[in-house]
Amino acid sequence: MVPLFVLVLSVAILRCAGYLGVNALDNMDLPLRDGLFLMFLVGASAHWGRARADLIRMVPSVFPGADVLVSITGVLEILGAVGLLVPVTAKLAAICLAILLVVVFPANLRAAREHLKILGRPAPGLLVRGAVQVIFLSALFKVIAQRR
Repeated sequence: MVPLFVLVLSVAILRCAGYLGVNALDNMDLPLRDGLFLMFLVGASAHWGRARADLIRMVPSVFPGADVLVSITGVLEILGAVGLLVPVTAKLAAICLAILLVVVFPANLRAAREHLKILGRPAPGLLVRGAVQVIFLSALFKVIAQRR
């Protein structure tokens, strides 16, 4: 849930700065891309932080090398996040990150079904996690739809 709060709060703060006169932020494009950047960095940090073991447990057993997959997805999140900051690559980065969210969703399904814990707290239920996923994907689709 932390990534959701990071996204919402950072976009709100950046948009407020736009309303207060920061011209570069007086639109939805840059605040949204910056908010997604921060969200994906926070999410990626879990891949090597205290939650790493929990994320590894979430990977469905049909996939070998769960620890490697967690590292790879973390690197992809960082690369995608950085790509969002560059106007020329933002659309492609958003597409790749949307695909990544869909690809890793089975891990979220497993966590919800098996009542796994993340940092000692129960993983969000399927409805909550699905709703959060829709919010993330919607934000990425907004970036994809923006004109360049």
